[in-house]
Amino acid sequence: MNQTLKIPYKSKKLILHLVLGFFYTAIGVFQIYDAENSNWFQYFWFFLGIIYLAIFFYQKTQKYITVENGIIKQNWPFGKHLKLAEITIIRHFAGEYILKNESKKELKIQINFISEESLVELKEILKSLDAKWF
Repeated sequence: MNQTLKIPYKSKKLILHLVLGFFYTAIGVFQIYDAENSNWFQYFWFFLGIIYLAIFFYQKTQKYITVENGIIKQNWPFGKHLKLAEITIIRHFAGEYILKNESKKELKIQINFISEESLVELKEILKSLDAKWF
């Protein structure tokens, strides 16, 4: 199986991070310029907005899940990965797919993070595997 599939985050999730980033950054800028005495809490809102904007740009460029060269992996720092050929159990439970291999290593995929079109493609790949569904 030598196919490449990059599954992006759902647009709603990306837009939420973008809006929150701009909102918190605006509050932070207002707090900094409006304050007579500066303290660390005024900068908190500014930094919170920057963090949300960084999350937005990271998720926009890196995508949520990548299936490439027989490996499925989560694209976030410390994200897990599994070889497709080693997946023995696929469980659909509580809005997520839980993929497990023989050594009980597992990868959880949040379904609500994925758009409907990408979810159909992911299901096709998972159904083509020789794994038990629960």
